[in-house]
Amino acid sequence: MANVRASPSASTSAAAERNEIVLLERYRVGRLLGRGSFAKVFYARALKDGAEVALKVIEKGSSLDADMAARILREIEAMSRVRGHPNILKIQEVMASRTKIFLVMEFAKGGDITPKITANGGRFQESTARRYFQQMVSALYFCHQKGIFHRDLKPQNLLLDENGDLKVSDFGLAALPEQLVADGLLHTACGTPAFTAPEVFAGSPRQGYDGSLADAWSCGVILFAFLVGYLPFDDSYGIPTMYLRMLSQDFQFPSWVSKEAKSIIRRLLQPSPSSRMSLETLMAHPWFRKSLSLDSFHGYHPFHGDGIPQVAPPSTFMNAFDLINCMSTGLEGLVLPSMSNYRERRFISKASVEAIEQRMAEVGEKMGCKVDKVGGRIRGFVRGQPVLMAEILMLMPELVVVVVKIADAAGVEFKEEEFRGGLEGIALSWNKEVS
Repeated sequence: MANVRASPSASTSAAAERNEIVLLERYRVGRLLGRGSFAKVFYARALKDGAEVALKVIEKGSSLDADMAARILREIEAMSRVRGHPNILKIQEVMASRTKIFLVMEFAKGGDITPKITANGGRFQESTARRYFQQMVSALYFCHQKGIFHRDLKPQNLLLDENGDLKVSDFGLAALPEQLVADGLLHTACGTPAFTAPEVFAGSPRQGYDGSLADAWSCGVILFAFLVGYLPFDDSYGIPTMYLRMLSQDFQFPSWVSKEAKSIIRRLLQPSPSSRMSLETLMAHPWFRKSLSLDSFHGYHPFHGDGIPQVAPPSTFMNAFDLINCMSTGLEGLVLPSMSNYRERRFISKASVEAIEQRMAEVGEKMGCKVDKVGGRIRGFVRGQPVLMAEILMLMPELVVVVVKIADAAGVEFKEEEFRGGLEGIALSWNKEVS
């Protein structure tokens, strides 16, 4: 993919007068929509057809550490896997320069749902709350069937499009299928405390937690907020006190919340995951199914008309090279140390990370390199100079991509063909050369 650059066309000067720039001769970048600790989001239009998009610009400076780089990669991968659901914000393109990463995403014209709640007197009427809740749960269940767990559901991550339909966004803390360990559970504490299930933060890391049930808890908090106008638990008295209230279900309903909605919220906010309502059970509940079109579940609903669970269609993923090509060399530079005058190659493999590390180390050592390997990263040195760097990235269960950088250091020639030959049987397919 080409690098990002400003277009030299005549339209650039006109755009500049309106504080706009033209990016890659493809997008006219406009007003700032929002900013975070490491990114800014701008409104933009495609020059080809005028389509509105949101452009997330991430600076690749010193403030972008390894954890944040991993979060960006995870967000891109998660959004790529759940493309196609009408209530999930779509990622359309990824571009990068030497200093920036650009994520081109669907533009949600209505912004996040919080101002909408405020404009409706601080809470939604039950029918409105149910409609948004149905759309959110539909999107979430779709994600779960793809093996993606959101882990940061909150109103700020629920956007509205021009038709007033809900879009789930921000998959930076999402868990991918390959993050599940042998017990089938997740073990990383993350999320926003007031919306996060107690077992995620308060539980023992050794115990782990079910990602789908943790998301179900967040759904209960959000439904309460939709109907009541404030949170069932908040940290105004400190996190420990909030978790004690969560564990004792210490919250009260106003009189206007219906009996059925109260029942659902109580069952979603069960502190014990084994007692908590699952999304499958929730979607079969009569209150939830009121005025519900099964078409909104995009083929991923756990029931027929009689409520009998059905098996979800198998997940489909992007082709491995489709994904890594869209990420571009600038993006992979987030995780690979910089080397000057390098050649970049990529291959896919079905071998384990450990097997790939071992083979690459063996081949490198036979070629005279001093090799170190840790956590899916390989580095090879000759006379103290880096000649080989590689990053192993998991795309999906039993499929990884390995990004390799090969350099000819001063006075040292690294024989690429010999290196590739040594990986026969491990490297299933090499993609085209990337310079």
